[in-house]
Amino acid sequence: MRAQNRPVQSKRSPTWPALSVGENHSLDSEHQKLWGTITRRERWGLSGRGWSMAAVMVLSVAVLFLWRVHPFLAVTHRVDTNVLVVEGWIHEYAIRAALNEFEGDSYQRVFTTGGPVEGAERYINDYQTSASVGAERLKKYGLPDESLQMVPSRVMDRDRTYASAVALRKWFQEHNMPVHSINVLTEALHARRTCFLFQKALGKNIKVGIIAVPNPGYDPKHWWRYSQGVKDVFTEWIAYLYARLLFYPSDSSRAEKTRGGLAASKL
Repeated sequence: MRAQNRPVQSKRSPTWPALSVGENHSLDSEHQKLWGTITRRERWGLSGRGWSMAAVMVLSVAVLFLWRVHPFLAVTHRVDTNVLVVEGWIHEYAIRAALNEFEGDSYQRVFTTGGPVEGAERYINDYQTSASVGAERLKKYGLPDESLQMVPSRVMDRDRTYASAVALRKWFQEHNMPVHSINVLTEALHARRTCFLFQKALGKNIKVGIIAVPNPGYDPKHWWRYSQGVKDVFTEWIAYLYARLLFYPSDSSRAEKTRGGLAASKL
């Protein structure tokens, strides 16, 4: 038998039509507009269900904020102490609450703190400070002179709460008064920021308690129904975030601001 010579067929991989440079350019131009300044590209986006879930999450956070922000800022946490510190700038209703606090507990000394009164262009003297004003009002309501001490600050521009706490710390040091804990009384929404700044200024060796006096002008459980409540909450919330995240005091700047230190006068 004569062998038949058959051509061997090699397996070839399928070939795809190659695109020329001109064809690539034409495809790219289909996704570009305005001479190539705008390009259309594929991207991932939220579906209807995704937008619904996002809306529910945002709504939940908003409700949680409305419900918890006031008690978070207006915190009250007393510590065991015989020293009561009253911020002198507080309103009359808080001054009366300070007297009740003094009479209802075993306090021996009351200190009022604060810088130049609101509206003053500069520091004049210790008697034109919030510390002096607060002390006079406490005396008017019957607080004994021998239990009262004002500790004014000369700082009047910014970081006044912290400067008041520094003035108190210096008074303790200059008068060799050993203090291990204090309770600070202030108005409701200012409480958490006040506690944080006093603790920062006084250091770890002095435990700081805080007493928040509620504002009688609106219901704290429904503060968002009142214009004053909305203003107070958002103002203090922003101020608290600033104190926690952006406030870094320096000893050199404090010394320059106080112009030679802080004084205290006995009433």
